[in-house]
Amino acid sequence: MTPANPSPGPTPAPAVIRATAPAGMPPTWAVLERHLFDLLDVSWRRFSERYCDPDGSLRYEGTLVTRDGVDDFYEAFFNWPALYLLGGESDLLDACKRHWNGVTAQLTRMGFLTDEYENGYDWFHQGESLLFFYAICAADPSDEAFRARAKRFADLYLPGAATGNFDAERSMIRAPHNGARGPLPGLGEDLNTYGTDLWFMEPYGLPVVGLPGIEKWRDLEDPQKAALMGQEMQRRLGAGDTAINLCATSLMANAWLYDNESDYSSWITAYADAWKKRAEDLGGRMPDNVGPSGEVGELQDGRWYGGHYGWVWPHGVYSVGAAALIAAMNARLVGADDSILELARIPLQQIQQEKRRGVVAEERGTMFREWTARLGEDAQNQVMLVPYRHALDGWFDYHPMQTAFPVWLWWTSMDAADHARLETLRSEAGYDWSVVHEFRDKEEAGHEAPWYAYLRGENEDYPELALRMAIAQASRRLALMAEDDSTPDQIDIHWWQRINPVVTEVLTQLTTGAPQTLYNGGLQYARVRYADAEAGRPGLPPHVSALVDRIDGNGLGITLVNLSPTEERTVLISGGAFGEDRFDTVVYTVLASEFPGSSLSYFSDHVDDAVASLAVDAGRFLVELPPLTTIRLDCQMTLRAYIPRHQRFDTADRAS
Repeated sequence: MTPANPSPGPTPAPAVIRATAPAGMPPTWAVLERHLFDLLDVSWRRFSERYCDPDGSLRYEGTLVTRDGVDDFYEAFFNWPALYLLGGESDLLDACKRHWNGVTAQLTRMGFLTDEYENGYDWFHQGESLLFFYAICAADPSDEAFRARAKRFADLYLPGAATGNFDAERSMIRAPHNGARGPLPGLGEDLNTYGTDLWFMEPYGLPVVGLPGIEKWRDLEDPQKAALMGQEMQRRLGAGDTAINLCATSLMANAWLYDNESDYSSWITAYADAWKKRAEDLGGRMPDNVGPSGEVGELQDGRWYGGHYGWVWPHGVYSVGAAALIAAMNARLVGADDSILELARIPLQQIQQEKRRGVVAEERGTMFREWTARLGEDAQNQVMLVPYRHALDGWFDYHPMQTAFPVWLWWTSMDAADHARLETLRSEAGYDWSVVHEFRDKEEAGHEAPWYAYLRGENEDYPELALRMAIAQASRRLALMAEDDSTPDQIDIHWWQRINPVVTEVLTQLTTGAPQTLYNGGLQYARVRYADAEAGRPGLPPHVSALVDRIDGNGLGITLVNLSPTEERTVLISGGAFGEDRFDTVVYTVLASEFPGSSLSYFSDHVDDAVASLAVDAGRFLVELPPLTTIRLDCQMTLRAYIPRHQRFDTADRAS
């Protein structure tokens, strides 16, 4: 559905609210938040100095011999532009562009890119590598070079493109491996045989099921059976469409956010609708494969499962659910109505129907390590589990539900049924959603449960505990870098993402009121964004802290604190990541007593607050923060009031 008002339009004189209440004893979260910003500024510089050449490329002397590897080079920096958008140092944006350009040139020399885009690989990995690119585009839409790239990359998938990636008649991407060189056949020469010498893949089991004489992993010790498995992987997994390709909708949405061109939005809605219809035709089962002729199960003996990065192998709902959610959110962003969110609900409903109680430590599933870290001692207790994968014998590989999926779904829809589903999940989880466990995986996510509990008013210590955790994570990465004496010829391509010291999950939650980006290629949505009106750039100004403590379908609550003892700051507040939401009315705190009182007093006089109200009726407004002041803002909003665009911020946004 196209919003009634096409855009918020220019705001030459935005509404202005001035803070009058003293910060007094500043809240701990505000001090910790600014400390984290300072720590991260040191951290990314250390990483750049330690692991990168002056042109921004990574110091690496190894050899890549397969289609795999491009994502790992970009992933080292995936959340750096996100930090800039939140309020990282101004020179971080230039550093991000330098690293993207340096790594792109490096991978081009290695033969993995054509005209700056990946030759062809699956969208589980392409989505990971493009996070860095999408965030640079959002951070600086005025950069014409990145604007041109965004459209050139998306054009690779449009109907009629020379690459032939997309079959418009069947609404499908033609191969699991696709990119600048079109739909590449198979999965690469390194998988012509698939045997037990690939010991690290044993936990994921058999990539193709139902082959004669191959019923368990050890059967692949036979070279002939290993060759048969490789042959069938190339034939069955290396052709046709697969659900993980839904992540390509972010590439199109990123291009659409510049000028709202219908070629991109139409592609997204048509492709997402096609997968939704397939699931509905199967009675509410999300398929993971489409054959070359457009039929589900064509290469899988008629089965709705078995596609590359699908239900059977290797990750199940972890990849299928993420792709469906990403596509549904992107389709809704570009104008689809709320019914498209059924695409995201279907795979979650499938696995929730199969839930049972069990012990993570005893299940030893494929994500055992991740969930042991996420649950701590609760990994030894009975918790609610859902199956992540499905094969010939039914559902298997049980773990707790990925909280990011239902949280993002509720956040997007603000629908009562999605909220009820989330509450049911929480009540049945078997572990305390308020506990903040200190862990960090490469996605730099996973703390949605305690954040959600905080938003529900039941976990008031979350901001402080989460910020302390984030500070500890960044500090540990700094220590690991300090101790690292490896040389470029010794570094594994996954090392950089393991050592990346930039942590943005908690800052994203607390300041923008949104979960961390979905790692396999999601765009970074937000309920609110900030800009430094004096500097004309996105992000919180220096010394300013922000905390979103309420989000719902009608708006949000924000507290701002200016910790500077001398500098006034002016914060521009914008509705939505892409300016899509409108502020209707803002109720805010004002000083209602004298301050600072008499110098004869030996104690601070009690400070009283009152409230005032301002009709904004726009997508942006300004907050002036004198030194050492704070303000509480309760914003009544209309979500999806405007057509989304990549947002630009400049000094013209200041009050006249």
